[in-house]
Amino acid sequence: MWPTSHTRRCSLSDNQDHITDDVDHDTTPPANRSLLTVAGVLLFLPIVALMWVSSYSRVEPKLGTFPFFIWYQFLWVFLCSACTYTAYRLVLKARPHRQMTSDAPKDQGAGR
Repeated sequence: MWPTSHTRRCSLSDNQDHITDDVDHDTTPPANRSLLTVAGVLLFLPIVALMWVSSYSRVEPKLGTFPFFIWYQFLWVFLCSACTYTAYRLVLKARPHRQMTSDAPKDQGAGR
């Protein structure tokens, strides 16, 4: 058990215990679940496409001298980046930002 002097040092004074604020910090704005579902599908799509090896384990059609097996996987590097970025933007749109305080200036964290 901690000595009582330690608990007294860590506790807040009575005037700091109950800071009133008109913003409820325990709740979050509702998220758009359909956008989050689309974002999840976009993240799952490259995984499925690349794990299904039998769909691209062949030589034809060639792209120049590269067999299909190689250029298909290389194409997914760019497609995966596009899917990830699109999913990120959808999540940002689906989960709206909530201000931490009601009277915080907009440029408060600009210098950090």
